[in-house]
Amino acid sequence: MGLFSKIKEGLRKTKESMVKGMQRVVNSFTKIDEDLFEQLEETMIMSDMGVETSTQICDLLRKRIKERGVTDPAKIMELIQEIIAEMMGDDTELDLSTTPSVIMVIGVNGAGKTTTIGKLCHQYKQQGKKVLVAAADTFRAAAIDQLQVWTERAGVDIVKHAEGSDPAAVVFDAITAAKARNCDVLICDTAGRLHNKKNLMEELRKINRILNQQAEGCAVETLLVLDATTGQNAVSQARLFKEVADITGIVLTKLDGTAKGGIVISIKNELGIPVKLIGVGEQIDDLQPFDNHSFVSALFERAPEEETNETTDSGDE
Repeated sequence: MGLFSKIKEGLRKTKESMVKGMQRVVNSFTKIDEDLFEQLEETMIMSDMGVETSTQICDLLRKRIKERGVTDPAKIMELIQEIIAEMMGDDTELDLSTTPSVIMVIGVNGAGKTTTIGKLCHQYKQQGKKVLVAAADTFRAAAIDQLQVWTERAGVDIVKHAEGSDPAAVVFDAITAAKARNCDVLICDTAGRLHNKKNLMEELRKINRILNQQAEGCAVETLLVLDATTGQNAVSQARLFKEVADITGIVLTKLDGTAKGGIVISIKNELGIPVKLIGVGEQIDDLQPFDNHSFVSALFERAPEEETNETTDSGDE
């Protein structure tokens, strides 16, 4: 299955809930009025695009309809697609331009952090890259054990200390090892204890100091892993993590299992953080680079039967 097909299949539930929901609203009106805008906005909010983003889209929609003299509700979906495409902007790829390049992975437990690291290890190894993993989530013994299983499966090395060790010390040793072994990519797992933000902030600040000193000149990505099925809660997590870390990108997992894919738009628009990777399945290669254009196209692509039905409906009228 190609990348676009995977994204399209992964967004099936979101499309059914969000886009088809908006389409049903538009189809129920014969003229463009304030009731139409209110129902559209409500549908967007219910699809986890968030109040702020939904309101902004509808405000831009009103403006464009007025500017372009649009009177037919059937034209509205094209305008919404245009507005969302502009909000999403251009793609932003991971920066792996140096040897080594460092990827720091943060996120709450259960979001798919360890699985994401495992999948990245496998993919980079398949690409012929030399990968090293730092097990810097030292506060959960299970985290180190789970990571070891993934690294063994992928055939990559791991740097680990005893449970309860200083996470920054693990990162320090891992950077030293990555340089000595001429590794292409160093992936650092970190703890995600949002309930104790002060400790998390201090820990990440310490790790960042080590990175600045030991990995000076290296490309550094800080990826926040979010579970798409949690909807607007994931956006709230992103806001909190943004306070304690310089996040360069989002990894959105379990996108195929939810109708809440509208949070992709909300995250980009409200927080200005690009989604760089998405999980659209359980398989090892189902972690994919995020493509903004494919995302919007997959959401708004019309199925042949939809177009046939529309033609038949207009013929009946």
